[in-house]
Formats: sequence, C-alpha cells, structure tokens
Amino acid sequence: MKYAYTILYVKSVSDTINFYEKAFGFSQKFISPESDYGELISGETTIAFASIELGNSNFKDGFEVIANSKKAMGVEMAFTTENIELDFQKALDAGATEISPLTEKPWGQKVGYVRDNNGFLIEICTPIKTN
Repeated sequence: MKYAYTILYVKSVSDTINFYEKAFGFSQKFISPESDYGELISGETTIAFASIELGNSNFKDGFEVIANSKKAMGVEMAFTTENIELDFQKALDAGATEISPLTEKPWGQKVGYVRDNNGFLIEICTPIKTN
C-alpha cells in the first residue's frame, strides 16, 4: 500500500489552488473542468482539493466543514523548508493567518504554524536533522 493523496474539502478549489501556489510555491497539477476537484504538484504525496458540494455528494450523512472562525482542528499538514524565515513570511504575505510564530524546538528544528485561506492548519518547519 502507498499513501497517495490528502484531499481537503474547500469552498473554492480554484481560489485554494491559487493560494497554495502563492503561499507555498506549489504548482497546479490538475483541475477538473467543473473546478470541483484539483491537485498540486507537492512531492510524492499529492495534495488535492475538492469542493464542499462534491464532498457532500460523496458522504450520505455529510461532513464537518472546517472554518476559519473555529479553533484549529487537531490535524495538520507540514511543509519542510531550508528557508524557514523567508517561506513563513511568504505564506503570511499571501494571506495565511499566523497561529504560532517560528520557534526552535529542543531538538533544533524550527517550527511555525499558520492557517490557510480555508482554515486548515499548516506547519512550516525545517527538516529534522538526524545524526
């Protein structure tokens, strides 16, 4: 088995793809003609977005929509970078909301948290150095 996708259900697939391109430097891989599903080029595991309407059609009892007005949900995506200060600021400049500023962990990793344009929690961090 292989972990292939993370799919986030969002209000606007196109707006979200544009946000991730500006905030994190990813590129669009695919967007459906209906703009209800799209994917980013993001490494081995694909980050994908589907419209809330498509999500509702997939689940007979619906699902809980993540909103910016609530506390961050207990799940995050993490993006590693060697240029942490620059990339953290780039995300903020693109409209991400800071949740926690950059801090250094006891094991030497720098970590900061933002929420995307839909309210999803994102960790921006340096890679963990192993000896």
